[in-house]
Amino acid sequence: MRRKPIELAAIATAAVPGLTPTAVSSAPDDPADFDSALLLDSEGKRWRVRSPRHAEASARLETEFLVLRAFAPAVRAELPFLMPTVAGSVRLGSLTTFVYSHLSGSTRSVEELTSGPAGLAREIGSALAAVHDLPRSLVSNADLPSYTPNEFRQRRLNELDQAATTGKIPAALLRRWEHAMEDVSLWRFNPCVVHGDLHEDNLLVESGRVTAVTGWTDLRIGDPADDFAWLVASNEQDFIDAVLKSYTSSRRDVPDQHLLRRAALSAEFALAQYLVKGLAAGDQDMVREAEDMLESLAGDIAEFGGQPISVEPLPAKDTPAGTAVPAPAQPGTGATAPAPQGGSSAVSPAVTVIPLPAKPAAGDKPGPQTLPAMAAEPAVHVTPIPVEPAPAEVAGGESRPGETKGPDDTSTAAISVINANRG
Repeated sequence: MRRKPIELAAIATAAVPGLTPTAVSSAPDDPADFDSALLLDSEGKRWRVRSPRHAEASARLETEFLVLRAFAPAVRAELPFLMPTVAGSVRLGSLTTFVYSHLSGSTRSVEELTSGPAGLAREIGSALAAVHDLPRSLVSNADLPSYTPNEFRQRRLNELDQAATTGKIPAALLRRWEHAMEDVSLWRFNPCVVHGDLHEDNLLVESGRVTAVTGWTDLRIGDPADDFAWLVASNEQDFIDAVLKSYTSSRRDVPDQHLLRRAALSAEFALAQYLVKGLAAGDQDMVREAEDMLESLAGDIAEFGGQPISVEPLPAKDTPAGTAVPAPAQPGTGATAPAPQGGSSAVSPAVTVIPLPAKPAAGDKPGPQTLPAMAAEPAVHVTPIPVEPAPAEVAGGESRPGETKGPDDTSTAAISVINANRG
């Protein structure tokens, strides 16, 4: 049941003794997880109230409380923005509501941020860099999640499997996401401290500056690209480039080259996560909204191609299974050699495997009315093919006296399967 702002004001008076609200208004927040309100008290001070709508959201707020307590004054002083401070809390049943001291600034929509002054993009980039350069001990000491690149990739694959079981995600999207998640070269990054829930509603802006960052419920060590997902989803490339430039110049470590690809993947996959959350909560409005957004995304990608999210190109949909894919050239070898033509290749397969039709046993009459008994005969016949002669060899494949032949090629690439019934 959703709580109204006036109800949250009443709860706040129980959480903070002496608080006397004189005005209240709703505050932007994740409507699936929280009810929020802004209060003005009799002394002119402002407060923010966040009340969870279910047990998982309550656990996230309790985690945020531990995170904020872990930010010692010395750590906060190094940040270019302010952070919330918990003023009080009250437990109602199994859910805990928190009251925070108010921070200056206000939220802006993505459109307002991207069309704002040029300095705002630099501010956002610097704020992101400051979060990602936080000491990792801050997370590990608080016993918060920590993932290596491969662990994080596997976690995403597990979430994809769960989303696929709903049967509500377009097949083209599942195929696109799975291909990106299995592209190991995409997931080579240095894990760092990640905000985990960064978007426009968790940034407070005033006079073209980022004054505060809120919503610290999902702090972890993981992929920095997750904090860029909301930016990439804006499709404002000039703004994204300006933020990334500021971020790169402000960070101690150089960002990896595929950060924006993973951010685009994270932005797309967030729709599947939203669908799963709606199904788990039994919220049909969320489910319908998620389905509509997924269908719209699939249509846009089919028509315009979508943003690049993987390093290796996605194979054509109608490529038959088993079709040979040319192996990439090894370093230093140049381009891949073309297929042999006219028997003039310098390297020939060592053997050719030719399936032979089985012969009926003596006395049997083949016909549609009976199944002929087969004589014992091998299903395939292996015929050695001589390697093309080198210039030093005699024509016809004969070796010169005294020469020795090299060892047979036993690699799997040296076997070709030819259908004897073809043509």
